[in-house]
Amino acid sequence: MGNSFGCSASGERLVSAARDGDLVEAKMLLDCNPCLAKYSTFGGLNSPLHFAAAKGHNEIVGLLLENGADVNSRNYCGQTALMQACRYGHWEVVQTLLLFRCNVTRADYLNGRTALHFAAVNGHARCIRLVVADFVPSAPFEAMHARIEGDTGDGSSEKNRFDQSALSRFVNKAADGGITALHMVALNGYFDCVQLLLDIHANVSSETFHYGTTMDLIGAGSTPLHYAACGGNLKCCQILLARGASRTTLNCNGWLPVDVARMWGRHWLEPLLATNSESTIPRFPHSNYLALPLLSVLNIARESGLQCSTRSSDDPDICAVCLERACNVAAEGKSSSSTRVCFILLFTGEVMISSLTIMCQT
Repeated sequence: MGNSFGCSASGERLVSAARDGDLVEAKMLLDCNPCLAKYSTFGGLNSPLHFAAAKGHNEIVGLLLENGADVNSRNYCGQTALMQACRYGHWEVVQTLLLFRCNVTRADYLNGRTALHFAAVNGHARCIRLVVADFVPSAPFEAMHARIEGDTGDGSSEKNRFDQSALSRFVNKAADGGITALHMVALNGYFDCVQLLLDIHANVSSETFHYGTTMDLIGAGSTPLHYAACGGNLKCCQILLARGASRTTLNCNGWLPVDVARMWGRHWLEPLLATNSESTIPRFPHSNYLALPLLSVLNIARESGLQCSTRSSDDPDICAVCLERACNVAAEGKSSSSTRVCFILLFTGEVMISSLTIMCQT
């Protein structure tokens, strides 16, 4: 009984440390009892991993996972740490969870939302890009979308079709009411996210369920263009039309996208959405977030054991290039004590940069 109480007290201290970002306290507690990493609050409401992920405390997330925390554990709502990190836009935490091979396809118990939906609802494009990393082939963007005219005999054609099919199923998974990630970002006017989702096979014609939806004011059976018309973002409507959205699709209320725009006072959209519109639709480039082969980067990092480093800042093997994180993969043909290779993922502005071959002298 006493041991149980002591474990509970220490567990609550770890929860507080994870929530508050107290790395020193978290390390001390886990050094004394690594099993605390699997602790959950009373009734399974949340775990230290959930709190750390929601608050963006990446070093504590890595520390908990290294000590045996379940990367796919759920809270009382069925939400994983990945969902929490995506909800609040903590892409560094998302990256760490992916390196520990979290399951990105799980849905919560309340609304059937995946991590992709949580990232989409608040417009976190970086999190969206990371979440789909395992589905997007590590090839130039144009090659990924090019049609394969014939099977070469090595199975590459079949594999490509499978990859795109898996990606499409994941991106177009419907949550409560049939709402997809594309509906969410279109409604809220997150153009970068709309552009990215369309580039990775989001269905521009997907309709919410006809028997009802949580967004009844827009109407059941609505397309992303109906949602964009409600949101009022011109560029979102333009890119949806450029990628094949129809101005003439009626939802279950008998409303066209232009009708939704009128109802919500988005009068600036009427010339564009009118069924006889002659508005010029601009050409949109592909998303910058697809510029680099992130899948290869993640796989290299996983295979090399680069999930996270929680060594203290006074460690002699600190790499200045890695923002003071230790590099622990020796470069091929080099002494591990003199030259190391840094595998870190950085976002610079709107473009994701992968520093695959930075040679760091320690």
